[in-house]
Amino acid sequence: MTLEVGVLGYRFMGKAHANALARLPTFFPDAPDVERRVLVGRDEDALESAADRLGFTEVATDWRDVVDDVDVFYNLGPNHVHVEPSIAALKADTPVLCEKPLAPTLEGAERMAAAAVAADVPAGAAFNYRFVPAIQHAKELLEAGELGDIHHVRGRYLQDWLVDPDEPWSWRTDEELAGSGALGDLGSHTVDLLRFLVGDDDLAGEIERVSGHLQTFVDERPVAGDDETRPVTVDDAYSAQLEFATGAMGTLEASRFARGHKNDHTIEIHGSAGSLRFSLERLNELELLREGDRGYETILVTDADDPYVDRWWPPGHVLGWEHTFVHENYEFLRAIDEDRAFEPGFADGLAAQRVLAAIDLSDTRGEWVELSRLG
Repeated sequence: MTLEVGVLGYRFMGKAHANALARLPTFFPDAPDVERRVLVGRDEDALESAADRLGFTEVATDWRDVVDDVDVFYNLGPNHVHVEPSIAALKADTPVLCEKPLAPTLEGAERMAAAAVAADVPAGAAFNYRFVPAIQHAKELLEAGELGDIHHVRGRYLQDWLVDPDEPWSWRTDEELAGSGALGDLGSHTVDLLRFLVGDDDLAGEIERVSGHLQTFVDERPVAGDDETRPVTVDDAYSAQLEFATGAMGTLEASRFARGHKNDHTIEIHGSAGSLRFSLERLNELELLREGDRGYETILVTDADDPYVDRWWPPGHVLGWEHTFVHENYEFLRAIDEDRAFEPGFADGLAAQRVLAAIDLSDTRGEWVELSRLG
């Protein structure tokens, strides 16, 4: 059976996922057969050109005409269009993969998660960094108890693409369209990775309360091709402290104003028997320290027995950022083919959204916020 895929969005994430779908038959031949059938967008001329480049046979300018007419729906549009199309697809029993953050608001994420529970098809939240081989290896080490009891976790995600105050206004700098700035755009990835790595089935690894601070450095930006400016209504950077149910503590930060950092996503986990570090800018490596070691050992996660690596190149031949989407799409499409749930699902997307909402609320109130007391 060939799965006909409809995709909303053809820019950054549209390219990433279309590339992944094209790579699957060569490197993951056991993946379900897929047809890139219809590409959805608003600009008809740009849409036709994108469909030709990305390998789609049809185009549509209204997602309502697509969600119940394909076998799989990918929602890769801006944050403000995540909620309604995804819910409509799930009501039509069409599996959905939605880009992160799940929604611009907690209320929207709650609606999406409820729709996923009511549906009888997979609903995936597209946290692609879970599928980095080094992160998968880190998860194996943690599940095996190699680090002992977890005491402290750190996560930072630093970029610098907004440092220039003349960088044009975009939907990512508008609260109505994006929901938040660095907090949702970057922080959602960090929160999900920490939940994935140190969480467990009985929720003892869940985050219980947070303290957060948000900051906007440039209050307005020029509109591209125009003489006017528009206000920036989201955060440029955030920091937060976390407390886990286990008693472990965490520190988070993200910025789109960190000059010299292009896509620096770093995770550190410190336990009673060891520590590990991972940086997205060195995504084939995992730094590991075990009890008794004098310093960190750098492990190159490119051996054939490392997660996913046997599908690609001989040992030592590194993978890149784009390969994470191939792994993610492979797992999602297999879940559909095997009629089972996919992780991370909408419940994971909602859990991350609750942490983000609590950080935002903490900044507003100037106090710690317990997640159990969120509305």
